[in-house]
Amino acid sequence: MESPAEHPTFREALRVWLKIGLLSFGGPAGQIALMHRELVEKHRWVSDRRFLHALNYCMLLPGPEAQQLAVYTGWLLHGTRGGLAAGAFFVIPGALLMLAISYVYVLFGKLPWMEAVFYGLKAAVMAVVLAAVLRLGKKVLKHPVMWVIAAASFTAIFAFGVAFPLIVLAALLIGLVFGPRYPRIFDGGGGHGGKPAADSGNYVISDGISAAIAPPTLPGTLLKVAFWLLVWLVPLGLCALFFGPEHVLTNQGVFFSKAALVTFGGAYAVLPYVAQQAVEVHGWLSATQMMDGLGLAETTPGPLILVLQFVGFLGGWNAPGGMPPLLTATLAAGITTWCTFIPGYLFIFAGAPFIERTRGDLRLNSALSAVTAAVVGVVLNLAVWFSWHVVVPKPGQFDAIPLVLAAVFLFLIQSRKWDMIRIVGLGAALGLAMHLVGVR
Repeated sequence: MESPAEHPTFREALRVWLKIGLLSFGGPAGQIALMHRELVEKHRWVSDRRFLHALNYCMLLPGPEAQQLAVYTGWLLHGTRGGLAAGAFFVIPGALLMLAISYVYVLFGKLPWMEAVFYGLKAAVMAVVLAAVLRLGKKVLKHPVMWVIAAASFTAIFAFGVAFPLIVLAALLIGLVFGPRYPRIFDGGGGHGGKPAADSGNYVISDGISAAIAPPTLPGTLLKVAFWLLVWLVPLGLCALFFGPEHVLTNQGVFFSKAALVTFGGAYAVLPYVAQQAVEVHGWLSATQMMDGLGLAETTPGPLILVLQFVGFLGGWNAPGGMPPLLTATLAAGITTWCTFIPGYLFIFAGAPFIERTRGDLRLNSALSAVTAAVVGVVLNLAVWFSWHVVVPKPGQFDAIPLVLAAVFLFLIQSRKWDMIRIVGLGAALGLAMHLVGVR
């Protein structure tokens, strides 16, 4: 039997959060799987049940669910400072890399060697995402009914284009209605229905430490909401004050703040809306530039929704408003990233204490478990969407090379247990090698 894990120091946790931030390729599927591997399997800092309970809540929120999950689990480990650090380290590496790439993009255009590196990375990310879906499905789909919910979710969003919030609502209703009647099917994380809390002694954060979390109070919650609203909105007010209400920085701050409140379903759900508004309504960038930004975001670490930073950067570059274009673009990237990710802190710090108090609620746990099963289907749809656009980059054009490479990478992940560092490095190296020898 494994001995209980030791609670990490804050410095130890920072190293792991930095590692996750640097290796968080593959969109939400890959990022959630990476966090699970590091926090649950490798370090045993958070139990499966606590991890999935947090994930269930984050999936119900607007905005980038993987970043919110990092904030939640960081908060479980080290309180407010842990949540702040986890969320920041999850985003900053990718944001800095995206900013550097944006500079190169506007100053030098597309560089062949950089495109070649990203070409190989896309094949690696395909394998990472598929491995993540398999890993998540194995953890969540432990009953045929859960498989049916996941399959129905995938079919609804892939074949019929059903909106993500409707899928979540349907899963919630299924769990609420049938969960109390069939607890062994639905309550995968609460220990009801005669299921023992088998993981309680082998993790730092397990079912046994619920009493260590102070119960939330209404005054404390209102104070948190007010504080994070100020943190979120003060930069927008400063932009309006110094640059005027019609300046690109002010417009972007308002637009992306609104988007942060309605982006249920992650980046893929919001991208069509953002693309239409940014390209056709505001004219911040062209449709071609939007697709270039999506390709860059898909193959850099950090949340896929960092593509919004690229959108903001190009908007500032193309409409500098009387300032040097590079300065406006940099400020625009900053305000866009701020308004995209700061709301996540509000949702977690204000809501997580209440969610922690619900872990013993059979009906709610059943509903959230059904949502998690539905999310597996949604994540599979994301994996298929991404893979399709890599293999079929243009209508009528089929590229088999990424498919072959992805199959090799998946074999190395599943059978040879290669970690993400080696897979990503090999993908980048192969892409560059194919460019140098003229294969592509």
